Amino acid sequence: MAFSPSARGFDLATAPMSHAASPASEIQPAPTSLGGLLRQLGPGLIITSIIVGSGELIVTPKLGAEVGFRLLWFIIVGCLLKVFVQIELGRYAITRGRTTLEALNTLPGPRVAVSWVLWIWLGMYLCIVPQVAGMIGGTATAFRLAGVGIPISVLAVSIGAITAILLVVGRYRWIESISTTFVAGFTLTTLVAVVALQFTPFAVTGEQLASGLSFHLPADLATAFGAFGLIGVGASELIYYPYWCLEKGYARKLGPDDGTQAWQTRGQAWLRVMRIDAWVSFCLYTTTTIAFYLLGAAILHAKQLRVESKDMIETLSYMYRDTFGEWSLWFFLVGAIAVLFSTIFGGTASNARLLADALSLWKIKHYRDAEHRIQWIKISCVLLPIATTAVFLLMGNPVMLVFVGAIGQGMMLPFLAGAAIYFHYKNPYPLLRARPLSLAGLFLAAAAMSALGVYQIIAVFK
Repeated sequence: MAFSPSARGFDLATAPMSHAASPASEIQPAPTSLGGLLRQLGPGLIITSIIVGSGELIVTPKLGAEVGFRLLWFIIVGCLLKVFVQIELGRYAITRGRTTLEALNTLPGPRVAVSWVLWIWLGMYLCIVPQVAGMIGGTATAFRLAGVGIPISVLAVSIGAITAILLVVGRYRWIESISTTFVAGFTLTTLVAVVALQFTPFAVTGEQLASGLSFHLPADLATAFGAFGLIGVGASELIYYPYWCLEKGYARKLGPDDGTQAWQTRGQAWLRVMRIDAWVSFCLYTTTTIAFYLLGAAILHAKQLRVESKDMIETLSYMYRDTFGEWSLWFFLVGAIAVLFSTIFGGTASNARLLADALSLWKIKHYRDAEHRIQWIKISCVLLPIATTAVFLLMGNPVMLVFVGAIGQGMMLPFLAGAAIYFHYKNPYPLLRARPLSLAGLFLAAAAMSALGVYQIIAVFK
């Protein structure tokens, strides 16, 4: 099956479409030098910047605060398994030239306007709105804790407005650069905090680490499974990742499938670039996730502090204040605001193009040309911040809102894993398929995600 990536490529304002084949001038071999590879990284860094605001900063310390070190193994496995699904979805996007929603719409089964899987995705998408609303509330709370004498409602509206303005004028390279800066800065400060922790009364011992790496499950699995839905690449990030791969230009540089050996060889090289991008981002967000979990388990659990909505940001700040001293409250707040806003920004950018894609697939909107689609991407970049800000103003409770998104994402995970396996076996080129070890990881991920999905369904209907 041939594909047809855009001749003009993708940027923050341009949603994927079915286009004429890439001109020969845009087709190029994948880089092999270290410098060339580094220049092609980016989609994973953007995904990492989205991940750290909800899963790492809020959900992971909350889990550590509630259960201590016992689920350290769970955090590591949760980050690792989902990468195999991420890579398989990215593989399909690059070789077939289709967005994630377009790919899901090809799955077999009943159809009512669109594939049955897209109706399930729609339910998850609606759950993401309160999740981003929770991020807006957390950011506004951080500003208030920093001494900004403006009502939280006004701060929330301001954050939503700034998000919309930046996204309407933004471009891919710009968001990639900002995301990379956020990721690098927050990863570094978090690692420094963990090292400094060893010189405090809350120092992590070898015995505690050993207990965390042995198999345990708490009596109450709600927080653990909620965390699994968000830590590492959640369902939303799994869906976002192929869009960013397309925007980076991987598929465009590979060129249309002409069935030749040269195309397969070039495809193998570009898939290698994508895998490196995915695994580099895995190393970054897993390191940050483990660091936050250790801080939550060592400090918040020991002090018996729970991460609740009313005092969420202030409670999380103790991970820094008890490590560096009271002066680090400002240090934490600056980092928390940057990371939470990074999640709002990147998540809204991704959700806007998903919305534009969905309107086309449901045949609600027919785009005359690329410029018409760009207009609707920009409209979505304004509508979504309005919706998420309104949800926070009406409901409040940032932690609860984040966990609504976590539950929705958790229920979507098994369908994404199943789709990834389907795409693997539909791939007509053995050279471009996942290797046996990666395929084993994909099946393990599917089993774990299916178990999570079943648990979430049982929990909802109990």
